Amino acid sequence: MALGSFLMGGSPAENEWYQSLNKAPWTPPGWVFGVAWTLIMIFFSIYMAVLTVLFRGKSQRQLFNLYGVHWVLNVLWNIVFFQFHLVLPALLILLLLIVILVLIHLNFARWRGALNLYIAPYLLWLIVAFSLNFYVLIAN
Repeated sequence: MALGSFLMGGSPAENEWYQSLNKAPWTPPGWVFGVAWTLIMIFFSIYMAVLTVLFRGKSQRQLFNLYGVHWVLNVLWNIVFFQFHLVLPALLILLLLIVILVLIHLNFARWRGALNLYIAPYLLWLIVAFSLNFYVLIAN
């Protein structure tokens, strides 16, 4: 989270380009982003830790590879959106993030009961982020 924040050049509140955008009416207040990401990363860390314990060998390497791709995309989104102002590529990155999380879930945790609740906030937040990003694309 810290790396992504650093690479985006400060908070969205400090980003003049972001502040000038025509944002979606359902854009949450700025403080929600920090709270949401903190909780999402706590839940996702627990989710990944449990999966890491459950899977060993080749499966664990596949899990780590998917997580690595996820991590790169997550950090890259901040740069692409906030630094380079490339809304369409940022939207595609969000779509890839959603696909990666669904792949992780379907391949490693599909029927793990309560564990599903740990990834749900992240997937929901990415869907909201996708809708916000899409609105910026079509409204600006």
